[in-house]
Amino acid sequence: MPRLSSLTLQIRRSFLDLRKEATTCEQVAIILANALKENQTLTQLDLASNRISARGGEALAEALKVNKTLMQLNLRRNQMSDIGGEALAEALKVNKTLMQLNLRRNQISARGAEALAEALKVNKTVTQLHLGNNQISARGGEALAQALKVNKTLTQLHLGNNQISARGGEALAQALKVNKTLTQLDLRRNQMSDIVGEALAEALKVNKTLMQLNLRRNQISARGAEALAEALKVNKTVTQLHLGNNQISARGGEALAKALKVNKTLTQLHLGNNQISARGGEVLAQALKVNKTLTQLDLRRNQMSDIVGEALAEALKVNKTLTRLDLRRNQISARGGEALAEAVKVNKILTQIYLW
Repeated sequence: MPRLSSLTLQIRRSFLDLRKEATTCEQVAIILANALKENQTLTQLDLASNRISARGGEALAEALKVNKTLMQLNLRRNQMSDIGGEALAEALKVNKTLMQLNLRRNQISARGAEALAEALKVNKTVTQLHLGNNQISARGGEALAQALKVNKTLTQLHLGNNQISARGGEALAQALKVNKTLTQLDLRRNQMSDIVGEALAEALKVNKTLMQLNLRRNQISARGAEALAEALKVNKTVTQLHLGNNQISARGGEALAKALKVNKTLTQLHLGNNQISARGGEVLAQALKVNKTLTQLDLRRNQMSDIVGEALAEALKVNKTLTRLDLRRNQISARGGEALAEAVKVNKILTQIYLW
């Protein structure tokens, strides 16, 4: 008889009132935690969206101290709070198997983040930590930055929508200068501003492992984009850069276009909703004529007009790497569309193009 290695549990809510539901979810979490103490086969446990509170989190944390098989634990969208975060942090100090921990949307503040950061300083197995949509603030960001300076196993850190601000962002940028394992860093929606854009740019000039950086919705203007563009001219590892929903403008677009002419590693560049306009769009099109690595370019919602459509069409006739181009919600009419259609007839690489 096959042994259970993966379990996903989501308690249905339609038949329970809120008070009864919370009690039921808590009881189930405690029962599962007790089972985990003895189970020797389960490697994946998904308990997302179950209203598990701190008490359930503490029970699961106690189980992690003795469990020797679980590698993935998904606790997304529960109500763990800092108490649950601190309990899990203590477990991570002794657990030797868990590799992925998802704590998104769990009402965790700086206190919980600080506890988890301390655990990361000694933990040798966790490779992915998801803390997005909490409230860790600048203080939590600074604590995690200190952990990144000594941690040697974490490869993915997701901190989106956490009010980390410029202070926490600068600390994380400093950590990237010495960290040698992180490959993905998600900092979307954190009010970071150009100060952090510039600090991260300096880090990217020396960092040799980061491959994906997400800075969507961070109040970054042309100044921050110019700094990041300069970094891309020398960086040899970043393959994906997300800058959507900022305010980099035409100036920032022009700077990134210059970087694309010399960069040899970037494969995805996301610039949607950035007020890049026709001026920046034309320069980016020129860059596509010589760039040999970019496969995906997102330029949606950038006020680009037919001039850019025609310029991109000319680029597509010679570009040999781009497979996906997103131009939705621009001001491209039939004229620009016809030019792009003609280009697609000769282009043999592009598989996806979005216009309207």
